[in-house]
Amino acid sequence: MDTTTTTSIGTAGEDRVLATAQQIVNSLNTPKEVREDMLLIFSSFDNRLSNITDIVKDESSTAEGRLQAAENVILRWETSFSGSSRHHSLPREEAPEEVAEYFSAIDDIIQSVADLSIRSNNEMMDRAETAIQMAMSRLEDEFRHTLISNTVPLDLERLYGSIRRGEQFFTSIDEGFESFGEVDGERGCFHERGPSLGDDVCVDLINADALIDLKEIADRMIWSGYEKECVQVYCNVRRDALDECLVILGVEKLSIEEVQKIEWKDLDEKMKKWIEAVKITVRVLLSGERRLCEQIFNASDSIKEICFNETAKGCLMQLLNFGEAVAIGHRSSEKLFRILDMYDAVADALPDLREMLTDEVICTEAKGVLHGLGEAAKGTLMELQNAVQNEPSRRPMQNGEIHPATRYVMNYVKLLVDYSETLDSILETAEDEADRFHGEAGDNHQLQSTTPFAKRLFLVISSLESNLEEKSKVYDDNALQYIFLMNNILYVVQKVKDSELGKLLGDNWVRKRRGQIRQYATCYLRASWSKALSCLKDEGIGGSSSNASKVALKERFKSFNACFEELYRIQTAWKVPDPQLREELRISISEKVIPAYRSFVGRFGSQLESGRHAGKYIKYTPEDLESYLSDLFEGSPLVLHHMRRKST
Repeated sequence: MDTTTTTSIGTAGEDRVLATAQQIVNSLNTPKEVREDMLLIFSSFDNRLSNITDIVKDESSTAEGRLQAAENVILRWETSFSGSSRHHSLPREEAPEEVAEYFSAIDDIIQSVADLSIRSNNEMMDRAETAIQMAMSRLEDEFRHTLISNTVPLDLERLYGSIRRGEQFFTSIDEGFESFGEVDGERGCFHERGPSLGDDVCVDLINADALIDLKEIADRMIWSGYEKECVQVYCNVRRDALDECLVILGVEKLSIEEVQKIEWKDLDEKMKKWIEAVKITVRVLLSGERRLCEQIFNASDSIKEICFNETAKGCLMQLLNFGEAVAIGHRSSEKLFRILDMYDAVADALPDLREMLTDEVICTEAKGVLHGLGEAAKGTLMELQNAVQNEPSRRPMQNGEIHPATRYVMNYVKLLVDYSETLDSILETAEDEADRFHGEAGDNHQLQSTTPFAKRLFLVISSLESNLEEKSKVYDDNALQYIFLMNNILYVVQKVKDSELGKLLGDNWVRKRRGQIRQYATCYLRASWSKALSCLKDEGIGGSSSNASKVALKERFKSFNACFEELYRIQTAWKVPDPQLREELRISISEKVIPAYRSFVGRFGSQLESGRHAGKYIKYTPEDLESYLSDLFEGSPLVLHHMRRKST
């Protein structure tokens, strides 16, 4: 081995010995004087340690110099940006080198504190901690100011430009339904489900240019042990920003008592805004807030979670408190659609909240509000059914027309079909109604195996049918009872058949109701035209067609004419709105009356036509009667003046 190699090995060995000795001394964390004494002792044992004191002194001097330089930069900034100018943002654009120098100085101090070479030097540690404290106070202010000054206000116009407008539902209700409040017949019943959000809706919550500064400040505050102050500033500012977003979205801070005192018209508007606010808050604002936390606090997962949870908590609890107030408020039928919209909004938001939040308290609150809204919807639908069953109005429809209750209920349940999935998830047939359902559904296997919502619809409509049956009894004229029932049941059938209700209730349900209408038509004919038809029978005339009593014949024709004219006067005033049913009734009457009249006139008319005043008794031809029957059920009362035959 040559001399050079031997020298190299020896030098390397000395370096390792020196490093080991220095590490031992520093790890003891003893005062400076004690360390120097220990180093002198080490050097007396081994001549290779003779220059260790000089090395340590040089390193200490270097660390002190680095600390001094960093202190000078921080002090210069404190002097330059004192007073009101302290709250100006970092001049990154105007003086990027100075900002970089400031951050570098903070990094140096942080590194110095972590460096073992100064930990045993109480004076240097005190200076470093003082400088850190000064710098962190400055950064805390800068962090707050940067967050506030770079917050982007929520632009509703731009946001709604990215939102697909939801469907609007309209139904016209002619008159007020007493149990459910008055409804403007011209405006009808209008329900707007509101906007639905696409998956790609995104807004900037903070100016992108500020994110670099915010991240650099947050990193240094966390590294310096000032994460608590950093989190507090961030949460306070962003919580206020989200509260302001709710104000822009039209959501007010209201107590449960205040919500329950609001009139329905105003409450409806607040519920609609709340629904939109929930969608936008969860899908847009909190999603953006989550990204913001990830960008600024990616150095610490725990701080990122804390900041997001604390920031989101305030606005979410405000929204959930309103939902709770509505859920426990007074129930009425007009609220049901909005309550279902609110239920859908919370149900849609819950998966996103579970994914974003680690705070189980908020998710539990949201689940509680969802359950409360579901119970409110269920209770409201039950109250609707009871109100329909017991609807008290006994004022007869003058012309046997469709009752306002029928229009209201059928338009109402037709709108409910759009919520069938939601209602299936919250509805269960009550135990005390199970027997009633199975009894009324009978052998309709399609209904027996149908959904909870379809069963509820069946019971509501059955309640309406029972109520209509009771209402028909207020008519003194039995024939008008059946006209009323035909009009109303046909309206129900048409609403079911021409909508998704038909799929829920099934073809058998529709066929059964059509059978009822035919039965009512038969009852109408019997109640209305039996007397007139009895005048056209041979019994009681006293002989055959050639020798019948003229007196009896005259009386029969007079009686028939009087019956027909009275029926004409009354039933032209009756109203059958459906043109097909109206025509079918006329045809049914014609098929009963015209052949009987033609036959009677054919058998006995010749005995009177040869006498004086024959036109007084045989006033109408069969064609005349056929023509007059076409005037029935138009809702305009007519009288047969100048009883002359329309043809000779």
